[in-house]
Amino acid sequence: MPKVKKIPQRMCVGCHGMKPKKELIRIVRTPQDTVEIDSTGKRSGRGAYICPQKECLQKAIKGKRLEKALEKPISKEMLNALEQGLVK
Repeated sequence: MPKVKKIPQRMCVGCHGMKPKKELIRIVRTPQDTVEIDSTGKRSGRGAYICPQKECLQKAIKGKRLEKALEKPISKEMLNALEQGLVK
């Protein structure tokens, strides 16, 4: 009997929904203290996952959930850059 491969699950900081890791986008606070979108999912630093929908990003910003998850205040310029890079 073949083993079933486990699919890693992560929680979106916006909607708090559990989804497969590959469906979410990782936002990382790097050791240089910058906040960036991690396209590979393997960069070092503190990460948070978010759905690629605009509503989830707005919920995460409004409730300051993204700042809490990354343990760093995020500037308006960085939020605008994240919104441009995140939302399809």
